[in-house]
Amino acid sequence: MGTSTGTSTDTPARLLQLLSLLQTPREWPGGELAERLNVSRRTVRRDVDRLRELGYPVQATQGASGGYRLVAGKAMPPLVLDDEEAVAIAVGLRAGAGHAVDGVEEASVRALAKLEQVLPSRLRHRVSALGAATMSLAVGDGARIAPETLTVMASATTAHEQLRFAYEAKDGTPSRRLAEPHRLVSTGRRWYLVAFDLERQDWRTFRVDRVSEPFATGVRFAPRMLPGGSAEAYVRRSVLARRQESAAYEVDVEFRAPLDRVGGRLPASLGELVATGADRCRLRGTATEPVEWVAARLLWVECDFTVHGPRDLILRVRDLGRRLTAAAGAGDA
Repeated sequence: MGTSTGTSTDTPARLLQLLSLLQTPREWPGGELAERLNVSRRTVRRDVDRLRELGYPVQATQGASGGYRLVAGKAMPPLVLDDEEAVAIAVGLRAGAGHAVDGVEEASVRALAKLEQVLPSRLRHRVSALGAATMSLAVGDGARIAPETLTVMASATTAHEQLRFAYEAKDGTPSRRLAEPHRLVSTGRRWYLVAFDLERQDWRTFRVDRVSEPFATGVRFAPRMLPGGSAEAYVRRSVLARRQESAAYEVDVEFRAPLDRVGGRLPASLGELVATGADRCRLRGTATEPVEWVAARLLWVECDFTVHGPRDLILRVRDLGRRLTAAAGAGDA
């Protein structure tokens, strides 16, 4: 990663640069490769043979318009990126980490943690500077999460390293925590860290937007067995328990679409989704989010639905419907 362009008499470096070019989905004429690498066509042919010996499936076509391209093999070869590609992917992953699409944000954070771990310092600085200038991650209530906070946590979780961080409770009480991170979980609006708190000797969920100054201590630990199944289920139970202590309301919505279609478009924090037929399902749960936000999330499902309660949510959906209808009519005028 981070290969440079220009003259290179270093065969390993030149092979990496050649592999980087061949991973672009196109056919490269031998003359163009020779010009890019600043070597002879004969050297290009030798380098292609070396790549084949290493297991890379490089295909050559004959004739005046012939060239080289990398074809699909039995295994994915190591990905080689130049500087600009590495920066572009890192910035894109930061953006993906903030998207409210089930599964995408967590995968983006894992990939970003891996990528930033191997980026040269000069590229890591560029990514951080560009990210600070163009984006920040927002959770549902307007709080901000620095991408570095997520990547530090993801790296510590993957490496099974103890994590230290400052934490602010809901009432504003500050504390310092030492924990064994187990999993990062996104509910669509917020990020949570599931971890074993070493000082309290118990499992905890931490809202990531309340975390600051996280750093991996370098002390490794053997992963513990999380009680009650998956981290997602643990967060759901923890969040529901907290909601019972605060102002909450019961949501009841029926969707005229299959369960697998609806489930992929709603955050699990809204409640339990149960199939009521081949092409119908129903959502029942306890919500503390503003009804405006819940109403908007229901529209994202993109299917017909009926809100059975609460009344405030019914009225909000009706109001949204009137406004959308008026906006569509105005556009046709």
